[in-house]
Amino acid sequence: MIHGFIFVASLTIFSGCGEDEIRVIPPPAVQNPDTTGTDSLTIPDRTLTYLALGDSYTIGTGVSAEERFPVQLFNRLTDAGFAMLTPHVIATNGWTTGNLINATNNFAPDSTFDLVSLLIGVNNQFQGRSIEEYTNEFDQLLRKAITYAGDDTSQVFVISIPDYGVTPFGQSMNPAEIAQEIDAFNGVNQSITEAYGISYFYITDISRQAATNPALIAGDNLHPSGVQYSQWLDIIEEVIIQKLYE
Repeated sequence: MIHGFIFVASLTIFSGCGEDEIRVIPPPAVQNPDTTGTDSLTIPDRTLTYLALGDSYTIGTGVSAEERFPVQLFNRLTDAGFAMLTPHVIATNGWTTGNLINATNNFAPDSTFDLVSLLIGVNNQFQGRSIEEYTNEFDQLLRKAITYAGDDTSQVFVISIPDYGVTPFGQSMNPAEIAQEIDAFNGVNQSITEAYGISYFYITDISRQAATNPALIAGDNLHPSGVQYSQWLDIIEEVIIQKLYE
């Protein structure tokens, strides 16, 4: 199994520049994991793997390594008693669906993953790319994610696109138009995701709370803060834990 973080920093108007580094966080020892409501299920006795596919939101541009949502999810899962390898991340600042397709075309893991997430599309919107293109390419990527999960759709989940129009960066543009277009792109990814019977987490409303809560925005005035990512995981964590029980 290939594991650990992979990401390549790129200079785009929607992201910062410079090469990101991530610190591997060892799993904490857990003696008594919370198994409320899972009496008939058990934590797998093997080490689990997680693949996160996306763009700057997955790579966590603007926040520390510990605050990125794949790392926060990793820590929550290890806190719950799961043995996990550090996440394998394929994501780069400024990536569109087409960029992510190209990256995954060159990705041939030795084995499948126990958990795969997909969050992609904001740069399609930002670059003015068509809904039709996004529909086709998002479907391709979701099918790839299913393959990476060993054709087990229950091990895949999709996160909606945040609304950057509420950030200081977005406020300098056309926030109403951004919101409308983000909603359109999310309508596409939600429809495709649900057609495959895959879990879909709508976090866009959380991102919009940043309009009145600056603590939800990273120091770059564009991306989510670690606090916002934590709020995403408040609605994601329980479902993911249920997926991983045997």
